[in-house]
Amino acid sequence: MEHTPPPFFRRGPAPLVRLAFFASLSIALLIADARFKYVDSVRTVLALIAFPLQQAAAAPEQLLRRLGSYFVSQSALSDEVASLRKQLVENAQNAQRLDATTAELAQLRRLVGAQQRLGYQSTPIEVLYAGRDAFSRKVIVDKGSLRGLVPGQAVIDENGVVGQLTRVYPMVAEVTLLTDKEQAIPVQVVRNGLRAVAFGAGNSGMLELRFLAANAEIEPGDRIVTSGIDGTYPAGLPVATVSRIDRDAAAAFARILCQPAAGIEHSRYLLALAAEGRAPDYPEETTPAGEKKSRGKQKRKREARDAG
Repeated sequence: MEHTPPPFFRRGPAPLVRLAFFASLSIALLIADARFKYVDSVRTVLALIAFPLQQAAAAPEQLLRRLGSYFVSQSALSDEVASLRKQLVENAQNAQRLDATTAELAQLRRLVGAQQRLGYQSTPIEVLYAGRDAFSRKVIVDKGSLRGLVPGQAVIDENGVVGQLTRVYPMVAEVTLLTDKEQAIPVQVVRNGLRAVAFGAGNSGMLELRFLAANAEIEPGDRIVTSGIDGTYPAGLPVATVSRIDRDAAAAFARILCQPAAGIEHSRYLLALAAEGRAPDYPEETTPAGEKKSRGKQKRKREARDAG
């Protein structure tokens, strides 16, 4: 019977021999790789085989990094969007202010040019707000009697007549616009010199020439200016342009509507013309007895006589 140890207990070459063999093999492989690059292909194959394992091992870290970056990016983008929206609103407000300032500057330049062109002594005024009465066309301006304003002064803008000062307080004053139904202004047609009286048409924003005959020599497009016969408005100031004429053979007068020349409802800066050059009072009438009586006294006597 053969007594041999099991394979597990069999002893091969001596450990020193094996160490020397593997050491020599390693040195030979190192030299061959360094000199002749024989192991590059093997290294490449092993790298390809190990790459998925490396990616799988690094996947959790990359996932956490991407999640953190995502939330940080979302927060940063939200802050940036909010900042951009705020800046957009501010830019829009600045643009609106710039447009308003540019428009005001242009109007002031035109107003200064009109002041120099007219040659009348005037006071610049600014519209504060509209009157409280919705059925009248009035505005309140920022100067009053302390700045030399008096009732009756004509008020104009760079394009023409706007209205008239009707009430003056120490610090502010009230301007009744031409379009007010209670306002009237003597005018003249530039083309032929025809004189008339323009009345305000109320909320329509138009003017109406009343008491002109149906066959009056006036046409659409005619320019209307102040006649100056009332002593309040200087002659030659632009008032309106005839826009529509309704002639009815059965009516004694024509219905004539005019478009105001001035920006009555839009102008913010105006000029109050000085109350100069007013027409003198009506001359006194002489009675047959040689006594002079004023027009006012005769009017009062006529009223008393009619009442009696």
